[in-house]
Amino acid sequence: MDAVSLETLQTKKCLPCEGGVAPLSADAAKQWLTVIPKWTLSDDCKLISRKLNATNFLKAMKLLGQVAEVAEEQQHHPDLHLTGYRHVTIELTTHAIGGLSENDFIVAAQIEKLLAEDA
Repeated sequence: MDAVSLETLQTKKCLPCEGGVAPLSADAAKQWLTVIPKWTLSDDCKLISRKLNATNFLKAMKLLGQVAEVAEEQQHHPDLHLTGYRHVTIELTTHAIGGLSENDFIVAAQIEKLLAEDA
């Protein structure tokens, strides 16, 4: 991975991934994670996630809708979870390759931008 900033990732577009490429190695995933430090890498290094707590159900649903818009624009869709009426978990992986790709980090960076704008 060449040195990349959060701002650079926020301007990139996801590339279609239909498989046939290797997922990022554990070391590469850990390096990418330094750009989005509020995200967590799974133990198997195949998924990144971020947990957020909204102040109420409606704000949690609004956040999920905003994340869905980012995902649809990028054509790279996270798994979204809402529990306890206001606890949101966003999980990113590239299903077609069974692990992480640059696309996951692009979408995570764009979600970070969304959260910063909403703060």
